[in-house]
Amino acid sequence: MSLIKSISGIRGTIGGKVNDNLTPLDVVKFASAFGTWLQNNKNKKDLTLVIGRDARISGQMVSSLVTATLQGLGINVVDLGLSTTPTVEIMVPELNADGGIILTASHNPKQWNALKLLNDKGEFISGENGAEVLALAESEDFNYAEVDDLGKYETRSDAFDIHIQQILALPMVDAEAIKTKKFKVVLDAVNSTGGIAIPMLLDQLGCETIKLYCEPTGHFPHNPEPLKEHLGDICELVKKEKADLGIVVDPDVDRLALIDENGEMFGEEYTLVAVADYLLKHKNGSAISNLSSSRALRDIARTHNSEYFASAVGEVNVVTLMKEKNAVIGGEGNGGIIYPDLHYGRDSLVGIALFLTHLAKENKTVSGLRAGYPSYFMGKKKIELTPEIDVDAILSKMEKEYQNEEVSTVDGVKIDFENNWVHLRKSNTEPIIRIYTEAKSQEEADQLGDAIIAKIKSLI
Repeated sequence: MSLIKSISGIRGTIGGKVNDNLTPLDVVKFASAFGTWLQNNKNKKDLTLVIGRDARISGQMVSSLVTATLQGLGINVVDLGLSTTPTVEIMVPELNADGGIILTASHNPKQWNALKLLNDKGEFISGENGAEVLALAESEDFNYAEVDDLGKYETRSDAFDIHIQQILALPMVDAEAIKTKKFKVVLDAVNSTGGIAIPMLLDQLGCETIKLYCEPTGHFPHNPEPLKEHLGDICELVKKEKADLGIVVDPDVDRLALIDENGEMFGEEYTLVAVADYLLKHKNGSAISNLSSSRALRDIARTHNSEYFASAVGEVNVVTLMKEKNAVIGGEGNGGIIYPDLHYGRDSLVGIALFLTHLAKENKTVSGLRAGYPSYFMGKKKIELTPEIDVDAILSKMEKEYQNEEVSTVDGVKIDFENNWVHLRKSNTEPIIRIYTEAKSQEEADQLGDAIIAKIKSLI
């Protein structure tokens, strides 16, 4: 199938041939590269790494390979076992560890797995660091420990409790306000680790939880990306149970989608909008998302006299800009909430706690809350080009063509018109330009995409 090596880690499908898929040899090589890179960059002998995994079928095997490899390098391992991406991120600084590895392919189907790499702050390593790890993996310049110097191994079973207690201790999370509402919640955790962690949180918040696909078997009952077309079951169950809302997470629990009491999607772009609305109401500061996220966040920030900034696409880029602007809230339009008062990583659990606090204090239904936000619709198209066409030249022409509009070239070309926008990004893997649009209606968003495609063709 495929093995994708990038600055943020390595991902691929289980089985097949070395260098084509994520085989045991590829796992060992990449874990060796990250461990060696840490040893080369830390001025200390005794290194400790935290690892955790989602519930994928291949998780235990991959975890065993990673653990043994790190110990073979002389690195100590603290294994959280079944965990979530944000939980591992929180536990790295909590344990004063030197880094972490999360074993998850996020929203990819069950045949995929991946190694995601964290620094000693529990944040994804930078692009520059990632390139160094990839170079080490290519050179295979590893030096393993002798028998008396092998790394130690220990397990921790209290990571979810620590994560949840840190969330409940946040001043902006009002557990008592939530408890008075006795919310009835349906949860779809796609048979991964959200099915363990989120009921623990909801229980602490006094909610009644109806579980759907919460057994951590790794057999995903539907496509694990939390999009409307995959979520018919929970939408029906919310209505049947007369629940107050539905909560959906992806396998590693860093993306949060919400469903209103009528079984309608809240809109994954609006998870961040609602949480930002609550936080900016009480605290002045900026909000950050990426260039392909909804304009609704900018609109909400402005209603609270707050600033809005957009980063290049990618969590690392969002976090970098959040730190630069000292942002109150940030994230991505795919339901990723980054709340810096807890940590700089997308975290569905803190997103749930903040959203439920907002819902309780506003004393509205979920649909009532959503009705108060500006409505936008997104379109996603692409234009395929022949390999000999210079994509950068075309993007440069588009920038010039629309120079009288508000144009950003931080990541491709984004053109902000008065009532809508278009974002053009070239693919790193194939000769195509991805075209994202947003407007006040789906028809308008799609028409804008078609008009931009026609304009690009006229410039070729």
